[in-house]
Amino acid sequence: MIRAAGVQDLSRIAEILVFDKRMKYRPIFRNDAYSFGELQVLSVADQYLKSGFLSDILVFDDGIVKGLIHIKGDEIAELYVDYFFQEQGVGTALIEYAKEHYPIRFLWVIEKNTSAIEFYEKHGFRLTKDRKLEEGTDEYLVRMER
Repeated sequence: MIRAAGVQDLSRIAEILVFDKRMKYRPIFRNDAYSFGELQVLSVADQYLKSGFLSDILVFDDGIVKGLIHIKGDEIAELYVDYFFQEQGVGTALIEYAKEHYPIRFLWVIEKNTSAIEFYEKHGFRLTKDRKLEEGTDEYLVRMER
């Protein structure tokens, strides 16, 4: 069910990222020019292909790619589950797999994303006092560690 992402997954990964970011972050950042202008499936897929990020991504695939986790060394850089498959254990499977198979120690999460903070706390992460501004915004990221 959890496997390394491949080029064949790019459009699905981009679709999940775009929709989830619009749903979760639009109310926080209130930037429609980004949410509906810059944030497009084709451009996200192209960015992931050109950046080499794809090699650091695992997907939850039970016949349908339902979620992804992006691991950079000992950090969870991203974890997204398709909106239609949330609350079905996909995120839990991804994070627990990552903790078991990778030296995961920390992640950064948007401070106002309280549902994500609660999710990570359920999986053994704790808020630290470290905060930093999300680049180009007035919103803070907070660091969580295991």
